[in-house]
Amino acid sequence: MKLAITGGKGSVEVADSTFGADFNEALVHQVVTAHRAYTHRGTKAQKTRSQVRGGGTKPWRQKGTGRARAGSIRSPIWVGGGRAFAASPRSHAQKLNRKMYRAAMRSILSELVRQERLLVVDELQCDEPKTRELVGKLDKLGLKDTLIVVDEYDTNTCLAARNLPGVDILDLREVNPLSLVRHPVVLATKAAVKGLEERFS
Repeated sequence: MKLAITGGKGSVEVADSTFGADFNEALVHQVVTAHRAYTHRGTKAQKTRSQVRGGGTKPWRQKGTGRARAGSIRSPIWVGGGRAFAASPRSHAQKLNRKMYRAAMRSILSELVRQERLLVVDELQCDEPKTRELVGKLDKLGLKDTLIVVDEYDTNTCLAARNLPGVDILDLREVNPLSLVRHPVVLATKAAVKGLEERFS
């Protein structure tokens, strides 16, 4: 069954199985959380008392000094000592099956269509790498905070969008769940929509 997406300056017919799926909020939340976790750089690192340099000698004798017992100057309770529960580099990635990812993307795309947040244009190219030219094109559509999805990058359009706050441009292969849900409007070319249909059908 075919579904017509209209909006923007064009329309395109797509498969109902890709752009007409039910919205699974729990699955979308899981996929978006997993995507954010994957981009989390787990590079935080601290040293334990065994990794801090020095402290091999007992600082003073056990008894008779009137001071508290101490075995090493690298104890966690000493200034300059190691951390008691030191952080170490780790991966924050969560396991996510391909079937779940594809189902979540279909769910997001379908919800964008239902909410009329997915607009289609025949093509979107700038003759010059000028921000004002792209602003003019977006103003005609009444758009500001927008994700632009293209089938392949155009240098002039990318340079024009680079200096616009709230406007992101992504290649078809770079579209991800977080980018789709974080923008109020997604503006896609016909070729990009057909590419999404093939990718997630």
